[in-house]
Amino acid sequence: MSTAFAHRNLPRLLLQAREAVMAHNRPWLREHGLSDQQWRVLRVLGEHGTVETGRVAREAYILGPSLTGVLARMERDGLVHRTVHPVIPPKVEYRLTELGHSLGESFCGVWRWAERNLDAVATARTAFDARTASSRV
Repeated sequence: MSTAFAHRNLPRLLLQAREAVMAHNRPWLREHGLSDQQWRVLRVLGEHGTVETGRVAREAYILGPSLTGVLARMERDGLVHRTVHPVIPPKVEYRLTELGHSLGESFCGVWRWAERNLDAVATARTAFDARTASSRV
């Protein structure tokens, strides 16, 4: 019995799923002047603390040349702090500043609320649907 996944459109389906999720988040990101890539960097640094550039690229799924610009803009905005270590090969690390942490926390608060209250919302919807269905009969 083969366990290979035979769906040829998996990459496309994954992109569609990501877009469906991000469609709800983009208005908030734009309000706060963030791109999708900056948000991914914010999340990586928020989860892992001080991180080397290569790991940021891998965890945020951003290619090196693009990441350089993203991090430069975030540093200019005061969201990240860059530390260059005087070693060979070069080692550069990034971490969130207080401002970066506060921005991430403001958005993550919405996610935490949703996680805590998802069951309550589902229960309320079920109860509402039952009430409105019985009143239509």
